[in-house]
Amino acid sequence: MPDNASGTGVKENVRVMHGPGPRGRGMGGKIDFKTLKKEKDIFIRLLGYIWKPYKFRLMCVFLCIIAGAVTSAAGNLFLQRLIDNYVAPLLGSTDPVFTPLIKAIAVMGCIYMAGVISGFLTQRLMIAVTQGTMKSVRDKMFANMQNLPVKFFDMNAYGDIMSRFTNDTDTLRQMISMSLTQTVSSLVSIVVSFIAMLSLSLPMTGVVIVMVCVMLITTGAIGSVSGKYFAQQQRDLADVNAYVEEMMAGQKVVKVFNHEEKVKKEFSILNDTLQKSATKAHMYGGILMPVNMNIGNLSYITVGLVGGSLAIAGIGGLTLGTIISFLTLTRQFFMPITMFSQQLNSVIMALAGTRRIFELMDEEPEKDDGDVCLVNVEERNGQLVKTEKRSRLWAWEVPDENAEGGVRYVKLAGDVRLKDVTFAYVEGKNVLIDINLYAKPGQKVAFVGHTGAGKTTITNLLNRFYDVQKGSIVYDGIDISRIRKQDLRHALGMVLQDTNLFTGTVMDNIRYGRLDATDEECIQAAKLANADEFINMLPDGYNTVLTSNGEGLSQGQRQLLNIARCAVADPPVMILDEATSSIDTRTEALVQAGMDALMEGRTVFVIAHRLSTIQNAKAIMVMENGRIIERGDHYDLIEQKGVYYKLYTGAFELD
Repeated sequence: MPDNASGTGVKENVRVMHGPGPRGRGMGGKIDFKTLKKEKDIFIRLLGYIWKPYKFRLMCVFLCIIAGAVTSAAGNLFLQRLIDNYVAPLLGSTDPVFTPLIKAIAVMGCIYMAGVISGFLTQRLMIAVTQGTMKSVRDKMFANMQNLPVKFFDMNAYGDIMSRFTNDTDTLRQMISMSLTQTVSSLVSIVVSFIAMLSLSLPMTGVVIVMVCVMLITTGAIGSVSGKYFAQQQRDLADVNAYVEEMMAGQKVVKVFNHEEKVKKEFSILNDTLQKSATKAHMYGGILMPVNMNIGNLSYITVGLVGGSLAIAGIGGLTLGTIISFLTLTRQFFMPITMFSQQLNSVIMALAGTRRIFELMDEEPEKDDGDVCLVNVEERNGQLVKTEKRSRLWAWEVPDENAEGGVRYVKLAGDVRLKDVTFAYVEGKNVLIDINLYAKPGQKVAFVGHTGAGKTTITNLLNRFYDVQKGSIVYDGIDISRIRKQDLRHALGMVLQDTNLFTGTVMDNIRYGRLDATDEECIQAAKLANADEFINMLPDGYNTVLTSNGEGLSQGQRQLLNIARCAVADPPVMILDEATSSIDTRTEALVQAGMDALMEGRTVFVIAHRLSTIQNAKAIMVMENGRIIERGDHYDLIEQKGVYYKLYTGAFELD
């Protein structure tokens, strides 16, 4: 975590940590669902993700939905004929013949069977569309996340990011698989049923239209309120996930300082907030369906009364079959509206989640304007010549109009210089001020100083996790702002204080430093870091599978693997950020010998609180409040009897 002037990391400096009171909302801030245009834009963009890859399947789904709606309406219209032409004559007949009725029932059964098949095909096709869309969305989210700058992860809670991959994508899945299909099906069914009702009776259709207007006004009023709370629920859920993730990662710290009760209270506040927003969302959303269902029942009764009255009065030529068929169509007409009102909650919640998904997709990736790249070269007649094979000799390919071929090659040596570097994570609060230093190839430069002095910030700038605001950093005579970030980081090896081991074998974790490394090279790197001995004591040696960040290994053993990973990368410049801070004194003695061998012939930047590990450094930079206040080797600094002397002898007095 980067240093800053207050001694805390940049996360704490720019992101409001979770807990009671105000909390950061992550990337997007407050979602304004009152703005219809924003909702429409999100929905249209989402349809683009669904439509483009699955045009044919979606057209088939649409045809199946139309077929289902038409067969349902046709069945209801056929019901009129069934009653008037086949059932009614039998009631007054002394010698009834049931064959025509049986044939009519068979025809009606075939109509409804066609509807069942259409519904089955719709569900099968939508499963493929839904899962394919989810895969595409997750792929794009993850791909963009890998291209985001470190600053993004410093400013956003990990739990909030995880919530976008889990909760938000799940709401989107439900909408595509259920709500979207149901909505289209409802609209088609409403249109087909309305046309069928018009063909049966205009007066009764007028009654239905009046009741529909009442239903739409009710749905709009309740839906606007529930939509606001569903959006709030998604944000509150992300806050809860972020807090849980944070507490799981820091569980040992919580227990060591007996903060269990405090943590429970803080979680309770977040959980209560989620409960309130979720309760209001589902309360308003939950009353939509019963309200609309009762309006539909009232419409059914009203239509029946009007139809019966008209039939008794002899108006409109209504028959028993017509009234029964129309009542069935009325039920078919209002049921989709009721179902749509139920799905409206899922749509609103999914749009809230989709907005958060698109925010992650739209985050601006890490900018890289570099035109200098790292290439393999060979020496031929004293000249560096680019080669496609791995030569173990590297050079910078620098565009140069005056050079032959438009490029010149600068041998990768490891000469690093900082010139008048000033930097601030937050504008107006400089963490580094006018830093000047150089490290020639093979030199070891150490940084010491109190927490927050700016030591780790220098390593962040060397890797271009952040870019300097003033001054420049030069690598082999080339400003690193010209070097492609990927190539720059290939030319730097970094061993951090915090270890990160991934799920996989020990060999896989060492090879993470260079994916094309052979098993033998990985083993040699482990021996160099003095990790070979404990690895061979593991159940399956180098093939032992590690999980949960190397659970089962000691902190020191995890760090040794981290050092071995850096060793196999074999970079000309190495950065050791408190690399031995997690290793006990005995292990440190073993590691130090390996580290010395690892650092031999390389430019090395070391950050260390254990001053015994840097006594052989060619140059030691003593930092305080973002400035270099002393520099020299160990003996020079001891003779000066300044800050370094006090740090080394323990004579530093605290204010």
